[in-house]
Amino acid sequence: MEKVLVVYASKMGSTAEIARAIGDQLTERGFEVDVLPTSKAPDAPHYDAVVVGSAVYLGHWDKRAMHYVQDQAPDLAERPTWLFQSGPCGPDTSGQLLHTTHHLTQMCVEIGALPVKTFAGNLDRTRATTWLTRLMSTGKLAGDFRDWDAIRAWADGIADSLTNARPRASASAV
Repeated sequence: MEKVLVVYASKMGSTAEIARAIGDQLTERGFEVDVLPTSKAPDAPHYDAVVVGSAVYLGHWDKRAMHYVQDQAPDLAERPTWLFQSGPCGPDTSGQLLHTTHHLTQMCVEIGALPVKTFAGNLDRTRATTWLTRLMSTGKLAGDFRDWDAIRAWADGIADSLTNARPRASASAV
């Protein structure tokens, strides 16, 4: 497995930054990686593995990420696929789990992916795009709660999994 696609849907940039950090870590581990928003993402068959990430608002994935997973489901089922979500904010996000919708849980089963990995998010007033996010970004939920070490460690787990799945050269081929 050499070529990995990291595709994401992000409203305010936090999930995009997480996707780039995952892509950077996979690149450091020797994989050829493309990190792209869902609007520019190619079809899954062009890659050996796929990582899909979405911002979560009001408990739901961004529609663009859900559509990508739904549209690519048959091809995602044929290659290693990981899903992540970015969302919980606030001082008590350490270890906090987001509820995963039944539909998303079913998609994980359909494509053979592990349960969705949740990362804390970033609620920055300068990036807030709606009245609700602007309001929320003035209270205790404001700030950057992303754990970059945990994000890199998760990407390392993906790299380890892909490395262990690589076929080994036979003794006669050496």
